[in-house]
Amino acid sequence: MQSPTLRAVLHSATARLAAQHDSARLDAELLLAAALGQSRSYLIAWPERVLTDAQAQGFAALLARREAGEPIAHILGRREFWSLDIEVTPATLIPRPETELLVELALARIPVDTAWDIVDLGTGSGAIALAVAQERPRSRVLATDVSMEALTVAQENARRLNIGNVDFRLSAWYAGLDDARRFDVILSNPPYVRTDDPHLHQGDVRFDPIEALVSGADGLNDLRIIVAGAPTQLRPGGWLLVEHGYDQGEDVRRLFAEAGFVDIQSVADLAGHPRVTLGRAVAAQTP
Repeated sequence: MQSPTLRAVLHSATARLAAQHDSARLDAELLLAAALGQSRSYLIAWPERVLTDAQAQGFAALLARREAGEPIAHILGRREFWSLDIEVTPATLIPRPETELLVELALARIPVDTAWDIVDLGTGSGAIALAVAQERPRSRVLATDVSMEALTVAQENARRLNIGNVDFRLSAWYAGLDDARRFDVILSNPPYVRTDDPHLHQGDVRFDPIEALVSGADGLNDLRIIVAGAPTQLRPGGWLLVEHGYDQGEDVRRLFAEAGFVDIQSVADLAGHPRVTLGRAVAAQTP
């Protein structure tokens, strides 16, 4: 019996995944490329190639895991973020495309040729910290997390990607930071999901660590801590940028205003939802 071609295998796999996943074709391509040890461009260039028995069995095993709901990032052990190949594990949040907006807005405010101090609170896999550090090599980035498992993943990503201007620290938000150190930019993609949000039981989110997602009845518990504490951690004129839920922009802007920030704005993601709120510290404040 003739072995199936790459084209036929992709067509069949896409059909199997389509009922469950909007990204069925992309998922099938990523899994097949992984089974072959090739890039996705190989599938396009050689659609008539056939799979060996070992390749077919390997792909079938990967496809079964995706059909069972396991995220692509966990199956492959990585996720691309800001052109970086980020390793992820069940101990870290899977980097989302909308979080690249946070990086983009931060880079627009960080001079290329100036050494700034930046902190990424709740770094997880290190995706945000590493993206900013790579783009601003003269700056120094501190990446913190309350999870030692997550920090280990982030440190390994930094080592593998050869990004050296990042330090790592175990810290619950500001609790583990040096009392005398002040930052030019504070970044965070903190937990912001409500405890009763039905999306917690849907899609890839089910496989994310719950502590990286949920933040109280209104989803704002951690954002309250981050925003209220930021003025004492920032230099005069320093920036705070946080990601939040699609319907939390108004509440987060109010938190910024209550903390004394100016130039406050919420910026929408590609879907048109307010996704990142930012503001500038007027002057240094004391606790």
